[in-house]
Amino acid sequence: MKKIVIDPITRLEGHGKILIYLDEEGKLRDAILQVPELRGFEAFCRGRRAEEMPQITERICGVCPEAHHLASAKALDAAFQAEVPKPARLQRELFYNTYIFSDHLLHLVFLGGPDLLLPDAEKAERNILGVIKRFPDLGRKVVEVRAQAQKILELIGGKAIHPVFALPGGVAKPLSAEDRGIILAASERMVELGKTMIAVFHEEILPQPEFQSLLLSEETWLPTHYMGLVDENLAPNFYDGLVRVVTAEGAELFRLSGPEALGKIAERSEPWTYVKFPYLTDFGWQGLRAGPDSGIYRVGPLARLNVAERMATPLAQEEYERFLDFFGEKPVHATFAYHWARLIEMVQAAETAAKLAKEPELTGSTVRGKLGAPGEGVGVIEAARGTLFHHYKLDPQGLVEYANLIVATTHNAPGIGLSVKQMAAAVVERGMPDEHLLNRVEMAFRAYDPCLACATHFLPGRLPVAVEIYDAEGKLLRRVEG
Repeated sequence: MKKIVIDPITRLEGHGKILIYLDEEGKLRDAILQVPELRGFEAFCRGRRAEEMPQITERICGVCPEAHHLASAKALDAAFQAEVPKPARLQRELFYNTYIFSDHLLHLVFLGGPDLLLPDAEKAERNILGVIKRFPDLGRKVVEVRAQAQKILELIGGKAIHPVFALPGGVAKPLSAEDRGIILAASERMVELGKTMIAVFHEEILPQPEFQSLLLSEETWLPTHYMGLVDENLAPNFYDGLVRVVTAEGAELFRLSGPEALGKIAERSEPWTYVKFPYLTDFGWQGLRAGPDSGIYRVGPLARLNVAERMATPLAQEEYERFLDFFGEKPVHATFAYHWARLIEMVQAAETAAKLAKEPELTGSTVRGKLGAPGEGVGVIEAARGTLFHHYKLDPQGLVEYANLIVATTHNAPGIGLSVKQMAAAVVERGMPDEHLLNRVEMAFRAYDPCLACATHFLPGRLPVAVEIYDAEGKLLRRVEG
């Protein structure tokens, strides 16, 4: 048996490697995405004061701290039975839609962008510098507008990277009229960049025969169930809403509150990775396989468009209709459609941020509600990569007794693994993989924009830590397991 290793995998948050196993005839035997890093946040959060959780859990990730910050705050709102005043809610929603815009833009240009905009580039140029070199005007606009979006996050959140503004029952301080003016101007530029990105997608990316084959080929379609938050009009809502799940055939399986939906999910572990594998209890665990009778589901941009019936804003709705016209039916199972869905969501987030910046009550002075006795709470929110659950149980003194997080990339872990195996099978079928073909295997996981640091959790006694020692030629000398 021959083993091909892609290590490290690139242009994602976190660490991982892909192992491709071939039989004696060169046929694919198996392919797995292995995540060797370990984060134990659920364990060391126990005993901490509840109000510290939004600052602690956001340190899980430097790419999506905003998602953990607000999911944690929402869980504490519920645990303290607190009603968030409207000015505080508007601040949170404006902040959060700006984060979605900024994060999606990061992936579409910096992480996934080289795959989309530089399909034929050599390895040394397949990066953000190569994108800027080939598209200098676009690169300049992206850097400028994303910096302005980060300024919004800093003005509201208190810090550009790890925000400090969300508290149980509200936010730390009112927003000033001066800050609103800065935010409004920046959010309008975000909308304009959204229009530019749509034009670039239709002029530079969608016409590519290779990209169209990735969208339409059966070898990249993965029929799973889908999960995402929707508002009362069944449009995607990143900050709040009901958790809706549709089956692989498109039928609604359930539409529930966060705590109720959490009860419909179970998790299992495998001995070769630190990522747990969630599944829908209505179907049970049927192994790592897709299909209408499998419990595997997916989250994130494509999933949110599949569970929604419309978008919440005009420009996003126009692009959503083009998306549906292209594929002809829902749900769309094409893994590489995640990129197009991410663009549509980015536009909705920009339009929503610009609308919220004009809300009269945004600068209201009442920004914190009254807290009740500590108890149990679930906070659910749509991270850029998909549905995020924070579940806490507090003791009478307000200390954390129990914490569980199910993050977007954890939900997607079974689907990511299957997509990597699908692409590996297609690559092996074309003969011995070269560097360009192996990059296609990496493209399969990059479509999900995974955050492996967020996704890794530890189940004691089940996942041993292993240290591998290699010589200068890459030969394994020793493996030590603890």
